[in-house]
Amino acid sequence: MSERSGTPALELRGVSCTFVSKDDPGQRYTAVRGVDLTVGAGEFVSVVGPTGCGKSTLLNVAAGLLAPSTGEALVFGRRLDDRSAFPDGINTRAGYMFQADSLMPWRTALGNVMAGLEFRAAADAQATAEQWLRRVGLGGFGDRYPHQLSGGMRKRTSLAQTLALDPDIILMDEPFSALDIQTRQLMENEVLDLWASKRKAVLFITHDLDEAIAMSDRVVVLSAGPASRPIGEFAIDMPRPRDVSEVKVTPRFLELHAAIWAVLREEVLKGYEQQLKKAA
Repeated sequence: MSERSGTPALELRGVSCTFVSKDDPGQRYTAVRGVDLTVGAGEFVSVVGPTGCGKSTLLNVAAGLLAPSTGEALVFGRRLDDRSAFPDGINTRAGYMFQADSLMPWRTALGNVMAGLEFRAAADAQATAEQWLRRVGLGGFGDRYPHQLSGGMRKRTSLAQTLALDPDIILMDEPFSALDIQTRQLMENEVLDLWASKRKAVLFITHDLDEAIAMSDRVVVLSAGPASRPIGEFAIDMPRPRDVSEVKVTPRFLELHAAIWAVLREEVLKGYEQQLKKAA
């Protein structure tokens, strides 16, 4: 599939997603409305916002797992609903790393990394999978099953599983939120190192503002839902390469954090109040 020079890797244009209540078909909920979002080729973009603001909804639209109610998603200039380019409407140019473990418990770490390669009938599936396990520091753990791996090891396996397919776009949905802080920082640096070597387009969803700033080229802030929309966009102009723990104590990081939090804080409070109303 040929691409025009300068064409974004991923583009959401006027995307809105409205859902019908299962309990009451007359009730509708609009998660996101009129969202425009672009990720350039080789760009690392994070989206932050309050809990329940539709961050994962946008990622599912980008993956082709959810068709928007209005608007369109484009991948390297081709619409995801163009069946000549994407027969099933699935973004086959992207790899998706979920928040929850997506490893198959009956397969070893090596078997999990090989799964997608086998589906594509790759001739060198085992060799490629072994190479990627080594790259994420699990070269000696290929014969272990998911229940025999720590949380960090399972995330490393999932990362190898995603990157082994050599996707042009990487979609990540709060992949490290369940990890302890030390393991999380190791994984964040691992992702940055691997990203720097391949320069894939990344759309990264996180509720952690520190993580977003430390890793990204650009941070997009979403408003509180319902009908969430982008309300701020910030270029992260700190030099690379970065160590996520070291960069957080630099003056520029603190300036960016203050500027983004000034926009995000009120939306977080709105989101919190909405959660309290739902719980009441």
